[in-house]
Amino acid sequence: MMKSMKMAAGVVALTAGSAFAADEVTLQLKWVTQAQFAGYYVAQDKGFYDEVDLDVTIKPGGPDIAPEQVIAGGGADVITTWMAAGLAARERGVPLVNIAQPFKSGGLQLTCLKENGIESPEDFPGNTLGVWFFGNEYPFYAWMAKLGIPTDGGEDGVEVLKQAFNVDPLLQKQAACISVMTYNEYGQILDAGIPEEELVTFNYLEEGIGMLEDGLYVLEENLEDPEFVDKMERFVAASMKGWKYAEGNPEEAAEIVVENDASGAQTLDHQIYMMGEVAKLTAGTNGALDPADYEQTVSTLLSAVSEDNPAITKEPEGAYTLDITDAALD
Repeated sequence: MMKSMKMAAGVVALTAGSAFAADEVTLQLKWVTQAQFAGYYVAQDKGFYDEVDLDVTIKPGGPDIAPEQVIAGGGADVITTWMAAGLAARERGVPLVNIAQPFKSGGLQLTCLKENGIESPEDFPGNTLGVWFFGNEYPFYAWMAKLGIPTDGGEDGVEVLKQAFNVDPLLQKQAACISVMTYNEYGQILDAGIPEEELVTFNYLEEGIGMLEDGLYVLEENLEDPEFVDKMERFVAASMKGWKYAEGNPEEAAEIVVENDASGAQTLDHQIYMMGEVAKLTAGTNGALDPADYEQTVSTLLSAVSEDNPAITKEPEGAYTLDITDAALD
């Protein structure tokens, strides 16, 4: 049974005639304002952070923003990122620690046009495949290593196209297949007028490439500070309350996301679609990391260590803690 949420202990009560400044927390997102991060915007909009005496600043990401660099430079207290990128950063000197895992499942896929003759992964050689970089390439290279397919082109290998965060390479026939998320780019392809029956899609999880996405990470040294730990316990509890509210109220959550999109780029219809798909990935978890999922991510990365896929080269130590969720969620 889903564990009920409770706010972490340690919240300072507000008494009549007195007031205390809320504790500040800065969250750096992995990408731009969209339903991928609905739980945090909902928690802010519905007052869940206020209820636990937190003043949360949510900083959108973008193509030129690496959350790992932001937190290393002191620009955030906590970030969202994929575990492969978090582990890679840790091995390279940015000691990130996973404190919660709101996404139980991943949404990464490779979508191909049927007209290119691709029916299974065995048909990849000789084709150009679109791949996201900036830490998102690790699952792809792990998959190719598992398949034994070279990534330097040629008849027996694949040509890697460094894909921007859009679906243009597929629409413009620059690549036979491109990277998509179930909750975003796949819908963009459909919106562009390409029906599902003309597509072949390979889900990374179904292909045995299990890698956790969108976890919450902090710097290891900060976990030595009891006050910081207390803030994170409250932050995780309120954030997961936001996520569960978003799951149960997808249209309202989408509206909240659009209202918080300063760029004005997001449409309500697309955010409703996104929220419906994202809810499938956050369903069934209260935000606590399953160590088995962590081990699967690590083993997948270590099974594909190569010059192209140097995410990690050794078993990580201290890369996650269950202490925050144990205290925040009951």
